[in-house]
Amino acid sequence: MSTPWRATVLGSQVAELLRRPGRFAATGLSLLIAAFVVFGTVVTQQIITATAVEKFRGTPEAVSLVVTSGDEEADIDESRLREIREVPGVVEAVGRIEEGTPLDGSAVERYLDLYADPGSGALAEVRLIEGTYPSGPGRLAVNTQAAEEYDLAPGTSFTLLRPDGEDTRRVTVEVSGIVRGTATDDVEPTGYAPGPRLREILGASSYDRVDIRTDTASSASVPVEPAERIRQVVPGAEVRSGEEVRDEEAREAVASAKDNLDLVTVFLAVAVGAAVLVATSTFRIVFTRRVRQLALLRAIGASPRRLAAALVVEGAVVGLLAGVTGVLAAWGCGRLVPPVAGRFGHDLSAASQVPLTEAALTVLGTGLLAVLAVLAPSLSASRVSPLQALRTAASEESTVSGTGRTLLGLLCAAVAAFLAWQQYDGLPQPGDTDYDRFTALTVVVLSGGLAFLALIALGPHAVRPVLSAVAVPLRRTGAAGRLAVAGVGGAPRRAASVSVVVALGACLVGSTLTCLASLDAYERYRQAVEAPADFRLQPRDSETLDRSLAADLASRPELADVTAFRTAEVVESTYSATISDLDLGTVRSGVGLTVRTGSLDDLGPAHVVVDADSAHRLGVQAGDRVTLKFEGRPVRLTVAATLTGAGPWGGQFFVPAADLTRMGADTAPTTVTVNASEDGAQGRTSAQRAITGTLTGPERGDGRVMAEGSAGRSGESDDLRATATTVIMLLGLTVLVAVAGVATTASLTVVERKREFGLLRALGLGGTAVHRMVTVECALYGVLGGILGLALGLPYSWLVVRVTQANAPFSVPAGELAAVLTALVLVTAAAGMVPALRASRTSPTVAVAQTE
Repeated sequence: MSTPWRATVLGSQVAELLRRPGRFAATGLSLLIAAFVVFGTVVTQQIITATAVEKFRGTPEAVSLVVTSGDEEADIDESRLREIREVPGVVEAVGRIEEGTPLDGSAVERYLDLYADPGSGALAEVRLIEGTYPSGPGRLAVNTQAAEEYDLAPGTSFTLLRPDGEDTRRVTVEVSGIVRGTATDDVEPTGYAPGPRLREILGASSYDRVDIRTDTASSASVPVEPAERIRQVVPGAEVRSGEEVRDEEAREAVASAKDNLDLVTVFLAVAVGAAVLVATSTFRIVFTRRVRQLALLRAIGASPRRLAAALVVEGAVVGLLAGVTGVLAAWGCGRLVPPVAGRFGHDLSAASQVPLTEAALTVLGTGLLAVLAVLAPSLSASRVSPLQALRTAASEESTVSGTGRTLLGLLCAAVAAFLAWQQYDGLPQPGDTDYDRFTALTVVVLSGGLAFLALIALGPHAVRPVLSAVAVPLRRTGAAGRLAVAGVGGAPRRAASVSVVVALGACLVGSTLTCLASLDAYERYRQAVEAPADFRLQPRDSETLDRSLAADLASRPELADVTAFRTAEVVESTYSATISDLDLGTVRSGVGLTVRTGSLDDLGPAHVVVDADSAHRLGVQAGDRVTLKFEGRPVRLTVAATLTGAGPWGGQFFVPAADLTRMGADTAPTTVTVNASEDGAQGRTSAQRAITGTLTGPERGDGRVMAEGSAGRSGESDDLRATATTVIMLLGLTVLVAVAGVATTASLTVVERKREFGLLRALGLGGTAVHRMVTVECALYGVLGGILGLALGLPYSWLVVRVTQANAPFSVPAGELAAVLTALVLVTAAAGMVPALRASRTSPTVAVAQTE
């Protein structure tokens, strides 16, 4: 007689799944989210890589061969280019020239990059958006950056300044059209023309390289016959496949995005930790309640081996299904990210193909995680005697010894503190160039991970004092508030397991916002130091400027914030340095220089402000004395403040104007800085014209004054914004984990506490009060997690900022952190709304009568 399938161990598990699908749906959801987070991070890394490659690639896909001259004998002139075109198998060949030249017509130095490009066809790197592409002599197409910055349009003319021996040759060209680069990211003003026309304009005799399209498909190997024929045509030339050149460009692009990719790699490890944490937390809650059922199976004859095998099959099936679903969901979201980001002004490229290896590892890892999670209950059940199995199941809080957990937490905390102290003790000093930031950042993340493990292990002990502090106002809100506090405090292990998931999200969000705020402050500081004004005017030959120049510039309505100051050379010990009387309060509006020691307000007579490198070399801080030599005479000064980085315009020592005069410096200014009175390209163009008009004439003409523009230094700002976008995407996944963990736990607690809710209803607590109680419990998870996460994240944020950029000021965005904490509380409360609704509908009679 065959045994009914329900009588087998595996059959009993299937029957349990059919009877209570909610429990398994909760575990499956946690595993799905785990797979989604991990594979989503992998997809994000691919998006960053694809974006970097797309942004910096310079060779069109149609290029089969790239020919470059190896020496002077291998120069590629027009005749050799014609011979290359006649080689059998060559369909198209275009000569490339990459050069640049200054422009005439403005006292402010202007520069235009120049590229040879056919303008149409498979090998073109530009797309025409206005006018026509140049086809005749003396014509250029310019990109949108040149059109905006230099006020150019189709039909306008400008003059290029070309070297001609010791003289300068002026070449007038006409703008034929406006183009946009398709193979590279246009960031500088650039002009384009076909190769022969650009050679005429530049007076060039040869091409830098030749791009070739053959009639064979591009492959990693060079088409043998055309390549050999080309080497015969151009002896000594280097011939490489287009695929090889594109791969090299891709490697260079990825190397340029190394910081972002390193950051994503670090967050990948964090994302894996978050996923494992929420999955194991959910499994612990679900299977602790199943210990009684598993022990009963042992009582009726099930062996531990058969019990473990059944649970392994159960976990493997649930884990693999959840893993596949999570991977597919993450890939689908990854395809949607670029178009959505494009609507918000961020140009991201989609991943070209599915990373099958990573996808398979994610699915298998999810299945393994499920198997490992379900084995723990079987081990617990194997240690429970049949007599104990017939009693009421022990509560979750009493099944695990707390001594070992506490010792493990203390050990993790001690190791984390040791690693953090090691990195703090070895922080880079100003001027350090060989500091391995990625290794240091990895150690900081490892320390943070151990600190978080300590928080998990010591969570029940950490929850109680925080809960005691926040419970004071809640107990005054009525019975629902008091019961919510009692519900959370009565199960500290459960509260800790849920709150640490929220704490992870709060820690990552808070620390990331803090790091970005600090790095943004540093970027603004860097811009204030390197480019405190839009334009800088300096004498080209003489040592000083006209004393009336600043007043003349200030009278022009197109100009604003005209500042004149002096610089001089001093000697400190054996080092030559720059001393200046620039008023440090006049740097770029809205940006204040930050100090490491002292205060800028203390700068007075016989005092000096010192930049970070000089202060580190001299070993001084605010209040110390320094001795400088000006024209051989010693000058003793007291340090009023030391900066966190370099000084504006590269200055190293800053003193009041009266002190610099007493030292013997000429009273005429050596530098004048000025801003455009209006923002944007049009404002800068008007300012350039005003400066040109002021510097034109017999008194200041003939190029005696050099005017430099300091616009277009937004590359690092763009990288910072790209990093911020990437990190926010990753944090969105982590916060999703936290919210899902709260919702899952709330759902499970409602299922497991039906008798409790029914008893409360029977004692007279209304459905609305029960609903409010469960909602407040979920909100408390957000409060506990937010406080614990921020308390852990802020110290590590400070360490990350110091490791990443030693000169960056530490900036805490208090308003944003408060908003994050409020949002977490609201989101976790909202996550419990549906479980709270179920709890409020619990029937008193049915719930009280219901058995486990």
